[in-house]
Amino acid sequence: MPTTSRRPRRTDTPPPRTGSSEADVLRGFLDYLRTSMAAKVDGAPEPQVRTAAVPSGTNLLGLLQHLTFVERAIFLGDPVSDWQATFRAAPTDSVADVVARYREAVARADDVLDGCVDLGAPVPRPRPGKPAPSVRWALTHMIEETGRHAGHADILRELIDGATGR
Repeated sequence: MPTTSRRPRRTDTPPPRTGSSEADVLRGFLDYLRTSMAAKVDGAPEPQVRTAAVPSGTNLLGLLQHLTFVERAIFLGDPVSDWQATFRAAPTDSVADVVARYREAVARADDVLDGCVDLGAPVPRPRPGKPAPSVRWALTHMIEETGRHAGHADILRELIDGATGR
């Protein structure tokens, strides 16, 4: 009888039970995806975490680096001149550095969102000359963006060390 090797498995966390308001549902699902994404990268081994596993050059650490820039652009108004460059972490950045920066960007974005009571109002961010999207659009976009890259991260992390789960 062939033996199978045990692969690392994270606990599979089910989707969140949120409040009943639209804002509670949107923020609950975004937080769920953010937590999942950070967990996929946290503790991933070097140098595999930054090694491209697909022809496009996508790597696990770069995905989290990119999402940090997206959070900051959407909710804080930080300009980004080269989106492709956001997919590359600096060689001197450790996994812990990138995860910490992501969590800090999320915390700052949440501070902004905590002050938003009207989902139809623009995100209150400083960005002269460029209108801000509505809070509803920003939350929906971040759910889509984070969910898309969390799916990529699932596959990349499994290719690195076999770790699965959310």
